Amino acid sequence: MTVAARLKLLLALALPMVLARATQAVITFADALQVKHLGSGALAATATGGLNVVGFIILPMGTVFIVQSFVSQLVGRGTREDAPRYAWYGLAIAAIAAVVSVLLIPLIEPALSLTGYSEGVRSEMSGYMEIRVLSVGAAVGVEALGNWYGGLGVTWMQMVAGLISMVLAVAFNWILIDGHLGAPALGVAGAAWSSVIATWAGFAFVAIAFWRGWGGAPRPAGKLGLSIAELRRVIKFGLPNGLNWFLEFAAFQLFVNGVLASLGDETVAALNVVIAVNSISFMPAFGLASAGAILAGQAIGRGDRDAVWPQVKITLACTGVWMGVTGALYLVAPARVLSLFEEPGKSGNLVAIGTGMLALSAAWQVFDAMAMTLSETLRAAGDTAWIATARLLLAWAVFMPSAFLVVTRWNGGPLGAMLCLAAYMALLATAFALRFRTGAWRKIELIEPVLV
Repeated sequence: MTVAARLKLLLALALPMVLARATQAVITFADALQVKHLGSGALAATATGGLNVVGFIILPMGTVFIVQSFVSQLVGRGTREDAPRYAWYGLAIAAIAAVVSVLLIPLIEPALSLTGYSEGVRSEMSGYMEIRVLSVGAAVGVEALGNWYGGLGVTWMQMVAGLISMVLAVAFNWILIDGHLGAPALGVAGAAWSSVIATWAGFAFVAIAFWRGWGGAPRPAGKLGLSIAELRRVIKFGLPNGLNWFLEFAAFQLFVNGVLASLGDETVAALNVVIAVNSISFMPAFGLASAGAILAGQAIGRGDRDAVWPQVKITLACTGVWMGVTGALYLVAPARVLSLFEEPGKSGNLVAIGTGMLALSAAWQVFDAMAMTLSETLRAAGDTAWIATARLLLAWAVFMPSAFLVVTRWNGGPLGAMLCLAAYMALLATAFALRFRTGAWRKIELIEPVLV
């Protein structure tokens, strides 16, 4: 296959995934914009509360991502009829996540009492999170079924679910935050309820689509044939991927809630705005990387592992160009971008604090593109345990100690924190590149071999 043919195939598969991930970036971006008039405390509570809720979602979400790997390899092997079982395994994990997250609600307020946030921010953040966790099961369910469809090469289904969630989140923010159309003005809590409504609506669409067989979804020829042994295999390869994401994110949560919280509410608000802005570069690139992983998984499924590296090169070029261009924008015009999040006539502290942080975030864009592309490819091959170990060691043994020393002992402030993040991304990209080069992923058997 020529380079042009590979690029065309990647972009055709990736476009709906890029749009699906872009809707998530818009929701994050809009939440920050739509509460900014309530003050920096409300902005910090909403943005950081949303980030903390991701901590409830990210372990099961990372686990169900392996559904895409299984299904793409089944498609490559020519056994699409075996795929429906894996959707149900993903939904089972989503159901468990929903129950566990609700049981953890009473622990939210005591956990936040251990942080350095002001009392007002802590109270609003606690209320926001207690509502928002009600969407955890739906969020994981969307990822489970979206990745199932993605493995089949039907990437537009998750895009539609994302568009539904995006439109409803923005609309209900407008209705519930300030009390339009006769609704009560709920402020920060309104933003949380908007996310809950929007997420369940997106899940409802993709669940109905799966149940009705829309999008060319294969139907089982006979009995579904669910198997505990098969579910264990899904968890065996999926859980390391979930732990990989969870432990890395937990380090970042500790960094934000434990280290940066001591620098004040405005610094935390500025950091979260910078993260929201960076989601515009990250989410579409992640969609590209996931599309590349689907094609890599299909190649592995049909026994053509030599086709993986050419596909990785094309995917790397696309993610690198996208993140490089957006990173250049952050570097050239950071104050203009951040001014969108500050009310006219305010002191300008958020822009003043965040400008250097956003400009420095340009330093990690290309490294992030490399890390996510190689990580997704290794995940598609089933090399999830090694990825989890690498992220664990680099996040907790390198990033967290260095960030703590730079910010709290050496007075590096928010700019020092961003430099630590950039260094972490560079190390992560290097580690994944070295792992891919060893070729250890070639020896992994994700799906059971066909017995002749």
